[in-house]
Amino acid sequence: MITKARLKSLAEKHGTPLFIVDHDELRKNFRAFRKYLPRVQPYFAVKAGADAAIVRTLFNEGASFDVASMPEFALVYENIKHLKKKERQAWIWDRIIYANPIKPVETLRELDQYKPLVTFDNLEEIEKIKQHAPHAGLCLRIKVANTGAMVELSSKFGAMPGEAVDLILEADRRGLTVEGISFHVGSQTTNFENYVQALNLTANIFAEAKDRGYTKMNLVDIGGGFPAPYDSSVRPFRELARIINSEIKRLFPKHIEILAEPGRFFVATAGYAVSKIIGKAVRDGKASYYINDGVYHTYSGQLFDHCKYTIKSFKRGKTSLSAVFGPTCDALDVISMADPLPNLERDDFVYSDNIGAYSRASTTHFNGFEPATVVHVNE
Repeated sequence: MITKARLKSLAEKHGTPLFIVDHDELRKNFRAFRKYLPRVQPYFAVKAGADAAIVRTLFNEGASFDVASMPEFALVYENIKHLKKKERQAWIWDRIIYANPIKPVETLRELDQYKPLVTFDNLEEIEKIKQHAPHAGLCLRIKVANTGAMVELSSKFGAMPGEAVDLILEADRRGLTVEGISFHVGSQTTNFENYVQALNLTANIFAEAKDRGYTKMNLVDIGGGFPAPYDSSVRPFRELARIINSEIKRLFPKHIEILAEPGRFFVATAGYAVSKIIGKAVRDGKASYYINDGVYHTYSGQLFDHCKYTIKSFKRGKTSLSAVFGPTCDALDVISMADPLPNLERDDFVYSDNIGAYSRASTTHFNGFEPATVVHVNE
């Protein structure tokens, strides 16, 4: 964990806005995942922190990767391009899943040479894959409960469980191989029952497929959703792992490969944002501070990820509920209307922790403001 003094020192050295990635924290989170879910191979969801240095650290730890676009594929590929062609191909087969269920034709054509594992959830996608990426292996994504998730995904993706085997058999009829089932219980899921229901649905689909003569499936992808410890209301990961381990052991023989797509769980606590106050005012009797970062930049997760980040001060003193705004002219650029802050002055630094997931990944250059400078520590 990086100290407040270290954050302030980095801001003084590099300027602000600053986005800091702690690679020791990345390694700690990865190792915790492997410790508590020993049967599950983690495929890092690159979208959560699409940065070459982050990918490299997790690659060196032994991670596999969930990619959902060709630029994300390229970030991972950089780490293996030095290998011989057969070695690269073997690594891709075993360590990458292209987990976007809906793919442009152009992407499928480009992917086909790598013979990847890809997800699908409908008949149209089967037809596209057959025509443009016939060498791909398939994983059927099913719709499962997202109750209690911070970001709900089931309305956008997932075949209904009742149609799952029909889709599997149709893909098989067209000469494609469905290697397994995947699901996603929703991002930042604090309702652990979602995993129980999804795993049981998946086991039922395996059984139905076998009864109807399809026996080629050998993997289960339990997706992401593993919650980051943003506050004390989030139950410890080891509790969720205990539940998942129990269900996997009960439902799936040892020859079935279990994989997952953790993103937030790896990177959320590894990220820090440091900015400075560029203006202050009193509005409606409330102290209002303007900083040189905002929702179009590192705090984009407040819009796109439904996540609330707390602004914290390096100063001590009596606090009052204060408003904090980003630097752009847009009224949408509001970080907080009620953070407890001491009296601050122009050029004072402020910071946020636990901001590593889906934050800088969504930054823009709106209004001409540059995104935060990225600093990697403990690489």
